[in-house]
Amino acid sequence: MEARRAEEILQSPDTIEVQYQQSSVWIEEVDRGKDTAQVKLLVDGKRIEVPVAALEEKS
Repeated sequence: MEARRAEEILQSPDTIEVQYQQSSVWIEEVDRGKDTAQVKLLVDGKRIEVPVAALEEKS
């Protein structure tokens, strides 16, 4: 995923499924300077920083 799309998802009023390494996540913040995102793993609530390119939008 690109940082621009991650920001669109973050700002969207809709719920859009996003995964990181086959785990559903909630995008909380995007850092375009580092090309990373702060996400919350929905399975356990853990917050981690991941490369935006490693996020996958599910449709």
